[in-house]
Amino acid sequence: MDLYIYYQVKDADTASLRAAVVPMQAELARSHGVACQLKRRPEARDGLQTWMEVYAATPAGFAAALDNAVERAGLSAWTSGARHTEVFTDLEPCV
Repeated sequence: MDLYIYYQVKDADTASLRAAVVPMQAELARSHGVACQLKRRPEARDGLQTWMEVYAATPAGFAAALDNAVERAGLSAWTSGARHTEVFTDLEPCV
């Protein structure tokens, strides 16, 4: 299953958030073997950017590991509002 987590961040907090998310994702990739991506919408609205973390082909138990990593990284200090998680699974395997 693939996880897509999106949330908002104030323009002024983007550098701090990025400095926390990038090493967090690197550690998750190393420890759980997942492919991680960090994305954002190209436009900001009312001083807020929408960011998305993507975790592909996650193993069992990864969601709990991600929650722990987010807590340890202190991401809530730089996000505005809740983190929203969407889960997708493949319909057909890639060849």
